[in-house]
Amino acid sequence: MDEFAYRDGALHCEGVPLTSVAEQFGTPTYVYSASTLIDHYRRFAKAFDAINPLVCFSAKALSNVHLLRLLGREGAGVDAVSGGELHRAMLAGIDPERTVLAGVGKSETELREAVRRDIRCINVESEAEVELLSRIARQEGRRPRLAIRVNPDVAPDERTPARTTTGTRGGKFGVDIDRAATLFNRAAADDALRVEGFHVHLGSPIFDPQVYATAIDRLLALVAMLEQAGHRITTLNLGGGFPAEYLDHTAPSWDDFAEVIIARMADFTARGGQVIFEPGRTIAANAGVLISTVRYLKQAGERQLVVLDAGMTHLARAALYDSYHFIWPLQPPAEATPGSRDVSGLAGLTEYDVVGPICESSDYLARARSLPELKAGAHLAIFTAGAYGMTMTSNYNSQQRPAEVLVHGDQVRLIRRRETYDDLVALELLDEVDGQ
Repeated sequence: MDEFAYRDGALHCEGVPLTSVAEQFGTPTYVYSASTLIDHYRRFAKAFDAINPLVCFSAKALSNVHLLRLLGREGAGVDAVSGGELHRAMLAGIDPERTVLAGVGKSETELREAVRRDIRCINVESEAEVELLSRIARQEGRRPRLAIRVNPDVAPDERTPARTTTGTRGGKFGVDIDRAATLFNRAAADDALRVEGFHVHLGSPIFDPQVYATAIDRLLALVAMLEQAGHRITTLNLGGGFPAEYLDHTAPSWDDFAEVIIARMADFTARGGQVIFEPGRTIAANAGVLISTVRYLKQAGERQLVVLDAGMTHLARAALYDSYHFIWPLQPPAEATPGSRDVSGLAGLTEYDVVGPICESSDYLARARSLPELKAGAHLAIFTAGAYGMTMTSNYNSQQRPAEVLVHGDQVRLIRRRETYDDLVALELLDEVDGQ
């Protein structure tokens, strides 16, 4: 469910027609629904209420400080994967007790900041990182809490892109499960550290709840072995990876995942254990759209192309993963106003390849997509863009990053202005800044 719907011939975000957003702020612009973000967070947390998890929203999916603050007011923590994301979380007012730090290549500076903040958990991914964290802890006179990221060697199905699969043996993330007990013992013997448990993350999006079941069963076997040896495991971070609806009715519900996960984790939480989740996409994806404007229409061989002002620098997922995003005009003809994202029954559609302005052959947002007949100047919405949209933007081709707008009811607020040409070169003109 989300708060983007066609009413009176135009796409609305909550109570605001997006044509008015395009007119006021220009395009490309990301538009987020506050009500959708809040509703998705609440319903995700409710699905797992029986095990009372700490839900740390994944900042890599959507990192605007205003949106982290919005979710923080609802009780969400933050999963950060860099010092920059940790900085954003602190600016957003997120309690360090509700903050975790992950990442396979954390710098000494990033680890030191996490130690000084005494965040809830640092997810470590190698023997070398444990050694560095121990040294930092002694220097700082603190005793950080950590979990060891385990690679359970569990592969999702073919619907998860290979480039976003992170739980199989030989990948860059985590410690192979057959080495995890040895590393746990080493960290537990270090009086500078508090090793509390384990972390797993299998990739994203994961469509089959049984993938989680297999990983958790392997993780719990490891926990049982360590507990029999006298250790106490108090934290199990099950990561994120829950899917979003890029097309209607294609993803399992949160209740489907909860049924599998709660059955396995209930005993652990009944004994006082803490479960942590790191959802991102599943909460944010359908809370945002990218609005864009048609610049040109052109013929290329047998193909009809529509060239937008938004491309792979503004939304990278299609170029990176060949991912699908539903695309439709903000003001379609009456006969082409969709009631869902299944538009196969609509008449009068034309097949287009949707491309951006970037000087790269991979700059396609969609291929062979059936759309109403388009004209230069028409505004389009690229749906399910709230996750890994703005966070993956770049200045390639010296493109300006887009604006971000938050809608709540009938209120519209600019939460990041569009970059200017001066912004593009501000960090380069050091001599001008220094007066040289």
